[in-house]
Amino acid sequence: MIQVLLFGQLAELAGASNLELDGAADTASLQQELQRRMPALAATTYRIAVNKIIVTENTPLSGNATVALLPPFSGG
Repeated sequence: MIQVLLFGQLAELAGASNLELDGAADTASLQQELQRRMPALAATTYRIAVNKIIVTENTPLSGNATVALLPPFSGG
């Protein structure tokens, strides 16, 4: 099971601050599944962190990974 944490507007879109997904081998397949469940996510900008490390490329996921979807940050 992959634990998915959602923050800010992403949690609002999902109606939850965390989800559990099974069968996502990598971040690309995870994004596809999340966008299938929440089509509005496709039009939203966010970053992905795997086990507390922000990733910019497709990253393999282990069965106990924690993935966070992070909305844009503002402030100074």
